[in-house]
Amino acid sequence: MAGRGGIVNNVWDGIIPPECQPKTLILRLSAGLLWQEAHEPLQADNDFNKTCGVRPGMAFANAVLEKDSSFGVMGLVPCAMGGTGISQWSWGTELYSELVRRAGVALQDGGTIRAILWYQGEKDTVSRTDAQLYKQKLEKFFLDLRTDLQSPLLPIIQVALASGQGPFIETVREAQLGIDLPNVICVDAKGLPLEPDGLHLSTPAQVRLGEMLVDAFLQTIPSPILINKASGRFTYPVSNFLIYLFFASLFGDPDI
Repeated sequence: MAGRGGIVNNVWDGIIPPECQPKTLILRLSAGLLWQEAHEPLQADNDFNKTCGVRPGMAFANAVLEKDSSFGVMGLVPCAMGGTGISQWSWGTELYSELVRRAGVALQDGGTIRAILWYQGEKDTVSRTDAQLYKQKLEKFFLDLRTDLQSPLLPIIQVALASGQGPFIETVREAQLGIDLPNVICVDAKGLPLEPDGLHLSTPAQVRLGEMLVDAFLQTIPSPILINKASGRFTYPVSNFLIYLFFASLFGDPDI
């Protein structure tokens, strides 16, 4: 989810729930690789060709800090790109390489990567073949990512689909719910309210999903990446990083 909460007819209503308000302890890595105070829409400069709205990231970050006041500064690293299938995130692709690059830049200022949050798969519900191969490709993606981030047990919290573009939603959902890798937790979004397009989560649903992700995140035993001290490139001493890989798709004009 690059963030489509509150978007109707390609226009964002601009409503930001209390759970998604900015805080000085919540930062985001911009498209220009600078740390900034995070605010909605989190994804605007990454997924700039599409209209961005509310996503679960701010609700998640606020809830983590509310439940654990000792957590410290949180850095969000948005990497979403709308309308993408799982094959477009395989090792060596442009999207995969950019994800790893942004993660590496985020670590230069000191801190640890605490989790990957992953919500993707709507596009893979269109083709039976794509849906049937989804589990195999998703597991390989997770393993490759952990290898390249040098953290074999890095917590990954994925979301089982609430909707899809095609008829094979349940096939993809079964794959997501059936992932059996250590430190991979699945949060089920099925039943959360959707926007009028019938595909993207509504703003209240984005908030609720953020809270669900927190509950899963707090269950994990952190397997942080040890990072090298950098030369002070960034202004803020960020101590915890969350890489956000949220995806959804619009009918006709793929969008996340």
